[in-house]
Amino acid sequence: MPEMPSVEALVCAEPGRLALVRRPVPTVMPGEALVRPRRIGVCGTDYHIYQGKHPYLQYPRIMGHEMAVEVVEPPSGSALRVGDICVVNPYVSCGVCIACRAARPNCCVNISVLGVHRDGGMTGLVSIPERNLIPAGGLSLDACASTEFLAIGAHAVRRGAIAAGDNVLVIGAGPIGLGAVLFAGLAGANAFVHDRDTARAAAAAAMSGATAIADPKLEMAGHTGGYGFDVVMDATGNRASMEAGFDFVAHGGRYVLISLVNETISFADPDFHRKEMTLFASRNATNDDFRRVMQAIGTGVIKVDQLVTHRTSLAGAAQSIPLWAMQKSGLIKALVEIDG
Repeated sequence: MPEMPSVEALVCAEPGRLALVRRPVPTVMPGEALVRPRRIGVCGTDYHIYQGKHPYLQYPRIMGHEMAVEVVEPPSGSALRVGDICVVNPYVSCGVCIACRAARPNCCVNISVLGVHRDGGMTGLVSIPERNLIPAGGLSLDACASTEFLAIGAHAVRRGAIAAGDNVLVIGAGPIGLGAVLFAGLAGANAFVHDRDTARAAAAAAMSGATAIADPKLEMAGHTGGYGFDVVMDATGNRASMEAGFDFVAHGGRYVLISLVNETISFADPDFHRKEMTLFASRNATNDDFRRVMQAIGTGVIKVDQLVTHRTSLAGAAQSIPLWAMQKSGLIKALVEIDG
């Protein structure tokens, strides 16, 4: 019997254990394209999967949802061609639920996220629905792989209806928070960023033109006249931080929770009503958000070379990911490179 064709894959078999294995070439379903990942961004989600901290994942899992891919086999009748480079929107929606019918596939009732609910991009080949592939339009592989995490921030800015002149505070200066700061600034807002790691907040401020603040409670008066921020956005993934953020919102202001925690978040109802505050959840991103990011990168407004700080190969990722999960000094975005 002839040997089945196979590809390499980096599998997280269980918390704390990564292994490079060979697996069969994936089955391509109708409407999907077979693609070769070329760059895969490593995200906080991946570190959580490796550490066993992700609340919605079953092992074993091939991680990786921030992808630049090359089309190997497009669907029949597709406008895609062999060799096309694409950005991947990893949020696979059902297309028929109440959210999808309302043009909000990012919060699909039956959503399946590549690298979380189904295997992702840290492998030689993967099958992806055509509607989740966005042609690169000349963007580099690095830029394509950096689009997804920036799209999360761009979507949050859109959810918060941030406009020119708004005073906007972003709490948490990791990659997601950095995306929010960047797109708040591009919307014309006066952007401020806070992180308990002051060096990381300073780096985010330098890249975005925002103002880093060490203590929002103490510094709010100087920056907003004591009224609070028109929009506060939390990207920490920390329950205490998410709850504290309510105190920084101005009367009539908006609070956008980009963070997700598997806990109950509480707030003081009298304060919430007194301010007539609006609370938003911001989940994932849509193709429109991806295209907004791609346009910003393509015009040079966002410089990807400032964002990518670490690199490794697929084989090297088995050693690099555990290291990066613990040592984040100087780390903004790490990429796994698969060439050839």
